[in-house]
This record gives sequence, structure tokens and C-alpha cells, in this order.
Amino acid sequence: MNKITKPNELVADLIEDTQNKTDHRHLDIDKVGIKAITHPIIVKDKTGVVKHTNATFSMYVHLPQNFKGTHMSRFVEILNTNKREISVTSFKEILEEMLQRLEAKSGYLEMQFPYFVNKKAPVTKSESLMNYDISFIGEMVDGKIINTTKVTVPVTTLCPCSKKIAKHGAHNQRSHITLTLVTNQCVWIEDIIELIENQASCELYGILKRPDEKYVTEKAYENPKFVEDIVRDVATEIKKNKKISHYIIESENFESIHNHSAYALISGTND
Repeated sequence: MNKITKPNELVADLIEDTQNKTDHRHLDIDKVGIKAITHPIIVKDKTGVVKHTNATFSMYVHLPQNFKGTHMSRFVEILNTNKREISVTSFKEILEEMLQRLEAKSGYLEMQFPYFVNKKAPVTKSESLMNYDISFIGEMVDGKIINTTKVTVPVTTLCPCSKKIAKHGAHNQRSHITLTLVTNQCVWIEDIIELIENQASCELYGILKRPDEKYVTEKAYENPKFVEDIVRDVATEIKKNKKISHYIIESENFESIHNHSAYALISGTND
């Protein structure tokens, strides 16, 4: 019995697959794929509550020198398979599926998303949401998957030098502290945020009434920090956590009296 060919199969047979053509320049491409595609995800917080948010994905694979191009549509198909809700726990599965579908030996998957934490103001206990920038990065290198977590936390820092030399007050600024971690066990996002905020001159809040504003202003004034202090203090705490194997700590002050930022970085391992 002859097989009945569907119209779309006929079209597929007639359309040339340019990507699979041989390339004669003999150059491997380190990363090729799609960048900045948005897709809904779900994240479970430390208390077990499921949160819905949107993530921006970047998906790349290594392309051998003998292939002209990769199959870009397959990246999108992976995100939309069965219209599933992508979660943090399925992140590793997506990376593995991407490598299999694209027939690649190495690849890179990054998922960036805002993470919201309900916070209470320090005095009035007024509740508001604070958002933090989170990235999960997965790479297949030499047959091994390396998972990295990146957390950026906005805080307040106050300049020790300004406090020392000024008769009245001291300048402060909003700062971003970014912690990039390779872990060997689960580390909760909330715990990373708390660790970072504890090393700042003062943490930030979504809502501050006058009693709260007095509190955070005075707390920052009594706890001045350079960017150098921030990265050293965070590194000191990180070294106590054996769940973390590698780390990069960055601190950037968006200076209030200069037209530039102050910046410091420390990286290391926990042996």
C-alpha cells in the first residue's frame, strides 16, 4: 500500500535546507543561536510559594566548521514544547534538550528574570515589593554541565571619606552588588539577597514613611562603606558557605557627587 503524502510534507521536501550545507571556510563558531526571547516561567520561593514571572532567554550552541548554519527555529520550539510553563527546576532539562535537538556537543543557556520579595519597612512595617535581577546560566563544557547563579541587589552605601571630612552629613548613593555563584548544593535566592543586604550601609525598601526614612538615613550614616569594603565583607561571608564552590563579587556605586561610578571586584573559590 502506497503511503499518502501530506501537502506540507511535499513542501518540506521541495524547500532546500540551506543550514545543512557544507561551509568551506573551515571556521568553528563558538556561539550561535537566539538572544533576548521572552517566555513566562514559574519560580518557587524558599517558603514553597509559586511565583509567576517573565524571563528573557539567550540560547546558543557551538557550530562545527563543516555546517553553514544552525536551525534557529528549534530554539523557539524548545521553549514552546507542549506549551509548558518553564520552571527553575526544568532549566537543566532545557539545556540538555537544546544540545540534543541541535546536535551540539557544547552550548549555553541563560535565563534572566525579575524576582520579587515582599519586604516590611524597618519601623512602620509598611509592606511593599522589592525586585531583584536574577540570572541562571547553564553551560555544557567538555561533557560537563556547569550551573551558575547571578544575583544583583540594589543597596545604599555611604562614603567613609565624606563622613570623615565633612562637618555636616556625608554623601551616599545607590549601589548594585552582583554575586555570581557556582554552587554544589541548592542555595535559595532569598538567602543570597539577605547575605548581600547585610553587608551594605543599608538595604533598600519599596515604601518608606518618615520614621522609616529617619531610620535608614541614620543606619547608613553609622555604617559607611567603600566599594572595596563591600566586596571584602561579602567575600568574608561567602567563604563561610561550603555550598558555594566559585564566586565573583562586584560592587558598583552610582556616585552622587561624581559623573562616574566606583567599582570593585573579587573572585575566588571555596576549597
